[in-house]
Amino acid sequence: MPQFLYPLLLLACPIGMGLMMWFMTRGGLRVSRRGTSIDSPAAHSELNELRKEVAALRAAQKDTRGTL
Repeated sequence: MPQFLYPLLLLACPIGMGLMMWFMTRGGLRVSRRGTSIDSPAAHSELNELRKEVAALRAAQKDTRGTL
């Protein structure tokens, strides 16, 4: 294999990781610009549902710890 390909192979992973992080960051910015707000009623209802689910899971975890 030619000698100049070895550095390219070593840099392929970090460069690819940097590109993926850059694309993911740019994609995240587009989502927030579309008008989805954290203060929307849908977001609040989803947050409340998730809080109830977490509370139920914590209660179930306490019950299983008590039986062990």
